[in-house]
Amino acid sequence: MDEMKDAVLEYIVDEYLDEDDDDEVSFDSPLISSGIVDSFSMVSLKRFLENKYSIKLPDEEATPEAFDTVNSICILVNKHLG
Repeated sequence: MDEMKDAVLEYIVDEYLDEDDDDEVSFDSPLISSGIVDSFSMVSLKRFLENKYSIKLPDEEATPEAFDTVNSICILVNKHLG
């Protein structure tokens, strides 16, 4: 799961943080409640996860709570793997 956490964190940093952004983001950092990820970004993040891990995340499970930390995102993804 550490490899997944690293991949998700790297995607979030690359896609949603500016180069001059001083925010340190960890596996437990709030993403949605801090404004790093917004509702539009959630859609692209969901698509990234579905493509990378060849899964389908039901819309009703792709909630702000489920997407608020890297850890919670990985728990959701793992639930739908195999």
